[in-house]
Amino acid sequence: MVVKIKTEKDIEILREGGRRHAFIMNEIVKAVAPGVSTKNLDNLAVKLIKEGGDKAAFFGYKPYGAKRPYPASLCVSVNDAVVHGIPNETSYILKDGDIVSLDLGLEHRGLITDMAVTVPVGRIDAQAKKLIKVTREALELGIKVAKSGNTTGNIGEAIESHIFPQGFGIVEELAGHGVGYNVHEDPYIPNYGKAGEGELLVPGMVIAIEPIINEGTKKVKLDVDGYTYRTADGQRSAHFEHTVVITDGGCEILTKI
Repeated sequence: MVVKIKTEKDIEILREGGRRHAFIMNEIVKAVAPGVSTKNLDNLAVKLIKEGGDKAAFFGYKPYGAKRPYPASLCVSVNDAVVHGIPNETSYILKDGDIVSLDLGLEHRGLITDMAVTVPVGRIDAQAKKLIKVTREALELGIKVAKSGNTTGNIGEAIESHIFPQGFGIVEELAGHGVGYNVHEDPYIPNYGKAGEGELLVPGMVIAIEPIINEGTKKVKLDVDGYTYRTADGQRSAHFEHTVVITDGGCEILTKI
């Protein structure tokens, strides 16, 4: 494992990129409504990224094991789609009661930030509200312990200890990660674990913390498109993510809305 520590110059670029990223995500969230297609949301992301003079970090990215590069700029995962849902020309039309995860990578001046939110479409049921709320809280708790001297295990334990009592499933195949020079870097940051275990967090480390939580089973399956992960039992999933930089006193959220 080789963790790439960012310089002060890198972090300043990532701060600006994170501000741009948060603005774009906020605009996409405002566009979510019944009758809107997932492709519409991707088109909006493309437009806003282009207007800022930046690049979509996911478009054309080919992760390890993938048979083809990712064909869109925004990942849009609806209901039982866990992550990496592809918005295409025959895309899904959002309807009242859906929940949708929006995951976007932004490259600004050669450096990358990563961010995800899960939002309701129209009026959603109480269980969906709880799933979204608990997953958002898990991210906040993970960020709270992301500080110099702690480890990736502290983050995993904070997330797991909040999720476990709720009876939700923590997806084990997908996790947080380092980010900045590339979309995915070391360290690997599972959403479960024990404090003190894993990689030591040090100042200058830039990481994406992202709890991915299922309403039912923790098990997932890969769709025929080669990218979309779905819950094995067909129940819903939620996903929140921020890019943070570890500092002497804790961490700074670079993608804060």
